[in-house]
Amino acid sequence: MTVLVAYASKHGSTAGIAEAIADALVDHEVKAEAKSVDAVEDLAPYEAVVLGSAVYAGSWMKEAVTFAEDHAPDLSRMPVWLFSSGPLGEDVKDHEEQPRQLPALRRAIAPRDHRVFYGALDTSVLGFAERMVAKAVKAPTGDFRDWAAIRAWAEKIAEDLD
Repeated sequence: MTVLVAYASKHGSTAGIAEAIADALVDHEVKAEAKSVDAVEDLAPYEAVVLGSAVYAGSWMKEAVTFAEDHAPDLSRMPVWLFSSGPLGEDVKDHEEQPRQLPALRRAIAPRDHRVFYGALDTSVLGFAERMVAKAVKAPTGDFRDWAAIRAWAEKIAEDLD
């Protein structure tokens, strides 16, 4: 069993989550690799996919949505898990399910699960406009990723693949 952990990441936080998921799968004797959605040309080498994206303004990144749409026929025939990265802080309350593309993704590819993980914000890697937006919305800075929760979810995926 070979698992692709595909991701769309703007500043590296989501890529870090994808790499942690792939590492946890490998630790549980599941062959896995993390790749940017832009680097994946063919799903034929894989028997399962974990697909994730950073969430901005309630939406997955365009690259992740395009990947899911372009590969929907293949994804719908294999085990798929989805994850989103983006909320910042430790007590985020949002009454709307995110990403807003999730209902369409569920219909198109029937994922086994979708998880939302807290992200990270390092303003030193942002461009001027992004820094101004972060400041305007008073976005908390720091790394809020819960590595234990990410690893536990990946371990559940490994168990499901047995």
